[in-house]
Amino acid sequence: MKQKQWGIWLLTAALSALGVGVAQASVFALPEHGNVVGTLHAVTTHRDDTLLDIGRFYDLGYNQVTKANPGVNPWLPGQASKVVIPAQYILPPKPWTGIVVDIPARRIYFFPNNDHVVYTYPVGVFLPGWKENLTTTQIIAKFKMPAWNVPKNIHSWFKTKFHMDIPWYWPPGPENPMGELAMETGLSGIFIHGTYHPWGVGMRASQGCFQMFPENVAQLFPMVPVGTPVRIIDMPNLVGVHDGEVYLQSYKPMHAYHKGVPELQRAVMRIKDFMAENHIQEAIDWSKVRRIVGEHNTVALPIGVNSPSYQTLAAALPARPYAYAPYGPSANGAAVPAPLQLAKPSDREHLHVQVSLPDSKDQ
Repeated sequence: MKQKQWGIWLLTAALSALGVGVAQASVFALPEHGNVVGTLHAVTTHRDDTLLDIGRFYDLGYNQVTKANPGVNPWLPGQASKVVIPAQYILPPKPWTGIVVDIPARRIYFFPNNDHVVYTYPVGVFLPGWKENLTTTQIIAKFKMPAWNVPKNIHSWFKTKFHMDIPWYWPPGPENPMGELAMETGLSGIFIHGTYHPWGVGMRASQGCFQMFPENVAQLFPMVPVGTPVRIIDMPNLVGVHDGEVYLQSYKPMHAYHKGVPELQRAVMRIKDFMAENHIQEAIDWSKVRRIVGEHNTVALPIGVNSPSYQTLAAALPARPYAYAPYGPSANGAAVPAPLQLAKPSDREHLHVQVSLPDSKDQ
């Protein structure tokens, strides 16, 4: 991409740092052209912040906020550390209808009928040793304050792995692993639900269900009617086009689906197929593709020749202080947490915005 075009990108990022056009909500207008939504931006931390608090505020799972910030301690980022918010997403392949769950991305997408928007949230997915079917189903029932009858295989798993004889029945309430809201899919025993361990969102933390932050499932639950289609996919490498540039977003692959298949080969085939399907002719920097697939840092990145590296883009992102208090112990359960309060209101008056063009030779 030409240096002038990247200058426009950085100007947009600068406006975002000033609070212009930044949405903390998880809803985006569907693009008229291309298949990329959202914006990459950055914040600076305070002494008491954690990456998990920041990630939760921006609807990011553990996998996203940590992989996008290598070298930053998730629990003790430190004072004035810069944290990249990878809130830019290459949408899953069409059709853009109903619910789509991308397992390696550990994200759920909801496309309401005729609204021309997409809601996207992080989810917790299955633990190693378990596996979810890649298929299409639908929401068959919805439950408020669900009870949980523990399946025999899960009860046996806890007993074998942890020597725990867990109850066969969990009544509704704050200690129920199903959380306070649950949507049942047509797959036996598989729900999209809240959780009483919200910090596991973005991790491999379930026996097959998809676990959401309590506040996210509270937003999604009333929008989803029974009968909504649900498509479960395995897309570790998402390819998109944005402002005429080809992008790649790479997540850690789930080897339960692709044992022995070289991940780089899968990514290259996906890029070539996408470009052919969309009649795109662009010179791709395949060495950059190799790095992105090797790092799977969850960030949507341009892969054309002469496009900046992630390190260059991250360094050039303007950052504003993350001015909210930590979630605190009261948010460690299934209930929707109270809205976060500003930790230091004066911080909004001291935004540090610095824009510098990346070297056009940096690849």
